[in-house]
Amino acid sequence: MVDVPVVGTIRLGQFLKLAGVVAVGSDARRLLADGSVSVNGEQETRRGRTLVPGDLVRVGRAAARVAASAPTPGDSSGGPSGRGPTRGERA
Repeated sequence: MVDVPVVGTIRLGQFLKLAGVVAVGSDARRLLADGSVSVNGEQETRRGRTLVPGDLVRVGRAAARVAASAPTPGDSSGGPSGRGPTRGERA
């Protein structure tokens, strides 16, 4: 299992990409539709599910945990990965 640091919350589809489980969103969509993804032991099909630090995501035998990460000093983006706001977030 790997710990993947994020600031705040992150959507499941984004997390799968950040953790290196998938390369693009369409791959995440496919895994979710196949029922191959679980969050905290429960099967998950929603790409937009919000994950918080401590959540455990499993895809087959691979597992990744959402780990809390302190914001970088001077980072005022507020986005889950420091790249700025994502869809549905306000700047």
